[in-house]
Amino acid sequence: MIDFILWILQSFALAPYHLVMAIINPGAWLDWSNPESLMRFIYYGGSSELFFVIFTTFIVITALGVGWKRSILWNGVIGLEAIANFIGRVFAWAGLIMVIQQIVIVFSQRIFAQASLTFGFGTPIEFDISWWAEELKLYNAMVVCLCVTYTFVQGGHVRVDLVYSAVSHRTKRIIDMVGSLIFMMPAIVLTYMYAWFFMWRHLVVPNPSASGTLERMIMQSRALRWNVETTGFSPNGFSAYFLFKVLLVLFCVLVFLQAIAFFWRSYLEWLEGEESAGKYLDKDTLGDPEAELAAAIH
Repeated sequence: MIDFILWILQSFALAPYHLVMAIINPGAWLDWSNPESLMRFIYYGGSSELFFVIFTTFIVITALGVGWKRSILWNGVIGLEAIANFIGRVFAWAGLIMVIQQIVIVFSQRIFAQASLTFGFGTPIEFDISWWAEELKLYNAMVVCLCVTYTFVQGGHVRVDLVYSAVSHRTKRIIDMVGSLIFMMPAIVLTYMYAWFFMWRHLVVPNPSASGTLERMIMQSRALRWNVETTGFSPNGFSAYFLFKVLLVLFCVLVFLQAIAFFWRSYLEWLEGEESAGKYLDKDTLGDPEAELAAAIH
């Protein structure tokens, strides 16, 4: 137990050093033409070093906002929620593209009896209809993975409420803070750890392992080569399933950032009282004049 505590303290102490070294030596992990650099990127992307760098940065920014300037946290909330809203509003159009493409597939297959579809200008892309039909799942994955935080900011997720609606404003904010720290962040960190190495196992060989040491992975880099997954579920089916693994990693990153924003917003609304609820919240109103006026006041 003592060794574990010492390891935690040492990791926090070394976090600034690791951050500075990563910034001043970008070629050591961003020069993907060098197999060792790519392997370092894979290792550190799912490492305890990265976790403590991010967690230490979160603690420092939170401490500055609590003890010095509250505006630091509000700016963080506004920025992170703006990222979630922008990405969500852009990729929500994937739902419309999915519907249009499905209609084109039905007409081409059932009415015109076409075996393939061609899209594009100049150099068109042509695949079998079954490829385009399976590719529809990618649009659905985009909506799920990239619009999840947008939906969270907009308050669109279903919430099971046993006591939340019956308690006071400040109690609600305490519940939100505890939920973001105890449930939201740990759950998404564990998901990310799985998703990160799951993604790279479908992009390179030898397959990287979550339990591998940096020294061992550097040795493996001698045989490292790209091996992007292109095998579909059917002979002529969708052949870019590695994109789903990339989306899973992006999902984890977006949710973790939103957990930080949610904690900061909950703390600030707890501190400033009920009149601060929804402050600076960029929420879609669907043309409701009363809701637009309320959003403008906040």
